[in-house]
Amino acid sequence: MVFRQFTILLLASAIALLTTLAQAETLNVRLVLSDNTPPYRQFSTALNQALAASKADVAVVESQAGISPQSGAGIHADLVIAVGMKAMEFAIARFDAPVLGVMIPRMGYEALLENHPAHHRFKAISAIYLDQPWDRQLNFIQAALPEHKTVGLLYSPNTHITLPRLPRGMSLNAQSTRPAENLFATLESVLTNSDVLLVIPDSEIYRAATCAIFC
Repeated sequence: MVFRQFTILLLASAIALLTTLAQAETLNVRLVLSDNTPPYRQFSTALNQALAASKADVAVVESQAGISPQSGAGIHADLVIAVGMKAMEFAIARFDAPVLGVMIPRMGYEALLENHPAHHRFKAISAIYLDQPWDRQLNFIQAALPEHKTVGLLYSPNTHITLPRLPRGMSLNAQSTRPAENLFATLESVLTNSDVLLVIPDSEIYRAATCAIFC
């Protein structure tokens, strides 16, 4: 929640600055959502409220409906804000305007740039990462759950993890897993031998297709 509020504040400030630089012109913003679920709708509502006093025309687009593969280029936009990985991929492929991704992990963003090298060369693409510093997350766990000494961690083989020094008295039970092969067995092993599970932005593990396993 705090991260989302910070992201909205940052975006609102940046858009307000852009509208000021544009002077009398209205800034046309396209807000692309990965889907219509509550987290994305809440982000959309909060951003619109934050921009209520600015000269920004914000139009919401869902990545799974409404625009054909070639028609995005014909829609005038000064800035495209993509919320989530699906929206980011959609926006990169279909809009000519600068694209700013939010609520996406760094690993996913870098993978998208690798998969769309031509788009990256010819237009501005950037992102505000969802990832939080390791030391902040581990210190939070220690402060909130002082009796939980062993932290479990699942990550996919393509995720590069560089952890800081662990807080005193804390140990890490990190295991790599291939979701298509042994996700359930690895998760069971981690949960059995850990006091708490630290979920990281790893889209290969934590995605809609595997959500039922963690619920």
